[in-house]
Amino acid sequence: MSENGNDKLAVLIDADNAQAAICSELLAEVSKFGVANVKRAYGDWTTLSLKGWKSYLHKHAIQPIQQFSYTQGKNSTDSSLIIDAMDLLHEGKLDGFCLISSDSDFTRLASRIRESGLLVYGFGEKKTPEAFVAACDKFVFTEVLRSSTKQSVKDESKNLDLKAIVLSKDKAKEL
Repeated sequence: MSENGNDKLAVLIDADNAQAAICSELLAEVSKFGVANVKRAYGDWTTLSLKGWKSYLHKHAIQPIQQFSYTQGKNSTDSSLIIDAMDLLHEGKLDGFCLISSDSDFTRLASRIRESGLLVYGFGEKKTPEAFVAACDKFVFTEVLRSSTKQSVKDESKNLDLKAIVLSKDKAKEL
């Protein structure tokens, strides 16, 4: 595996346990580790809870993988992601995986990928179980990505030049 950011990575998103709103920041973070050759998001796309993903899937060319929830409370989406990950692993064309979920069900998958000598980058919320975090080579908490988005919005409330412009515009309206 290269150390120059050219690693070929599979980005596998558990859409049931990830937030669409930070998709841009997430993929920017992934790009620090390599090139996202495979981008897939798994879920039951017929449910209202995943409706917010549509624009992000299109914008970032992420392939949605449909997995119907045949039984309430079962991990059919997780199983689909794991099967695809194992298929990709055995193709031997990738240098690593990015697993996006806060779900401990992917702990064994991360361990198995690492056993094959590939890198595993995990992404999830701070509520992610310690075992999954430890099974990854590197784990990024998505709250950090969310806070960097908020910081990128500049606070102009104390900008005196801007305040003068706004005030002068308001006075012009009065005339």
